[in-house]
Amino acid sequence: MLLKGKNAIIYGGGGSVGGAVARAFGREGARVFLAGRTRTTLEEVAGRIRAAGGAAETAEVDALDEAAVDAHAAAVAGAGGIDVSLNVIADRDVQGTPMIDMSPEDYLSPVVTAVRSKFLTSRAAARHMAPRRSGVIMAFGGAGDRDSARRYDLGGLQTAFDAVESMRRQLATELAPYGIRVVTLRTGGLPEAIPAGHDGREAIERDIVGRTLTGRAASLEDVGNVAVFAASDWARTVTGAAINMTCGAVLD
Repeated sequence: MLLKGKNAIIYGGGGSVGGAVARAFGREGARVFLAGRTRTTLEEVAGRIRAAGGAAETAEVDALDEAAVDAHAAAVAGAGGIDVSLNVIADRDVQGTPMIDMSPEDYLSPVVTAVRSKFLTSRAAARHMAPRRSGVIMAFGGAGDRDSARRYDLGGLQTAFDAVESMRRQLATELAPYGIRVVTLRTGGLPEAIPAGHDGREAIERDIVGRTLTGRAASLEDVGNVAVFAASDWARTVTGAAINMTCGAVLD
């Protein structure tokens, strides 16, 4: 088990991506602390982890609430420390409208959400990891494709992604002396994460798959497995990096 004995917080643990990573972490021996705003979805994921023999706890935490994030991190730290912190909460983006027709609020919504939540959760974890001289901080996203055609009508989402990558580089530099690694996970889109019945779901999936070199997009299981690797000691040489699992849709 690659994560045996480790405590991992997953913000957004009740969602499709967070749930997939949480189950993979649980399978590999981590004690998973699922944090999010909806207890029902968190408990559903936790139940599946426990049924498979893993350990999981849940807490209602708004990742944009500084006091709530700090209090929860302190509670987890008191339960054996924080080894891994992963933020996969949704960025509240508004897409489909040209920038010149957007309100400032709609454009800035994903930027503010992404930067504030990832700053707060990373800071909270790092403050407890630093005295222990170890830890891994991860975020889901990545800067995405540099092809201008793919940036059409994305609103502030691309700006949010780029901001998170900049944060990752700065955090990695500042936290390296404390033995803390910082990594972002990048996909080219996850068809499985698109809600059933979503207008244009099939077209979006065709576009995602069509841009890959492998003829298939990453699955939620793929994301979970890669996250396990990134969080484990097998990846101890990886920090300050975005792990590319776009199936060749984005070339580094």
